[in-house]
Amino acid sequence: MPQATLVTGAAGFAGSHLVEGLTRDGVDVAAWHRPGHSALPQLGGRWQAVDLLDRAAVRSALAALRPVRVYHCAGAAHVGQSWATTTATLAVNVRATHHLIEGIREERIDTSVLIPSSAMVYAPADRPLREDDRIGPASPYALSKLAQELVGMDNPGGPRVMIARAFNHMGPRQSPEFAASGFARTIAQIELGHRQPEVEVGNLDARRDFTDVRDTVRAYRLIVDHGLPGRAYNVCTGRAVTIRTLLDLLLARARVPIQVTIDRTRLRPNDVPLVVGDPERIQRELGWYPQASLEHTLDDLLQFWRESLSDPVHELPAV
Repeated sequence: MPQATLVTGAAGFAGSHLVEGLTRDGVDVAAWHRPGHSALPQLGGRWQAVDLLDRAAVRSALAALRPVRVYHCAGAAHVGQSWATTTATLAVNVRATHHLIEGIREERIDTSVLIPSSAMVYAPADRPLREDDRIGPASPYALSKLAQELVGMDNPGGPRVMIARAFNHMGPRQSPEFAASGFARTIAQIELGHRQPEVEVGNLDARRDFTDVRDTVRAYRLIVDHGLPGRAYNVCTGRAVTIRTLLDLLLARARVPIQVTIDRTRLRPNDVPLVVGDPERIQRELGWYPQASLEHTLDDLLQFWRESLSDPVHELPAV
């Protein structure tokens, strides 16, 4: 039987880049996606629709596959939307993780599981966050990610579980619901004459730690292969950038003049002013450093939207 690597949420943003990188390196990948949603077979791998909220279906699929590694990338990923979709966020992030871990344990599969958690599990701070800093989730999304960590680590007789606390990541194929991708899509639409030359924005002063998604999934692979079970690793650059900086860099790349206006409906009353991480642990223990510059990531993101909107039939969707 081939030594398969499982990626759940394989059609999602980080999951799709992970599948692409693994298959490019010759890894046998089983790519699970949500039933009723499109697969991305052009990325490689063996695609299968599995409902992670169906415990029996998850166990049956695991029994047939018996993966040697699992990257559990499936889940709800939007902080702001979690306030309106609390039940669904908790279900897909927590209950689905429980089904996956329990299925592995019940089938006695010898495997390692990566849970991509989030920087949002930390309490806000005015300095770079370390893995041993105070936990204080402040949104339904953040609470679901902390619960996901706990479900993964509290599994006697179950798999080895590694925790990656990812800070903001961006790049091609990211949903336009996220700031940088939304800006890039709007600019591409304006360049094509599909909308007025105006970008509507919310809070531009928030500072975040942005990593290229391809660097992020490279960190995931290192954590699974060389990290310690139960030990959290920040995946971050250690550098805070304002949303305004992202927008300015993208506007500087636009081919036409564009006006910026504030849309107060986009302002979040609970927006944390600073989220930046300390990458010392993952650098020292695993030798991971980000490779892509911010400018390179934004170039690729804007080019993705230009190509997608110009010829959507031949381009991968934003996920």
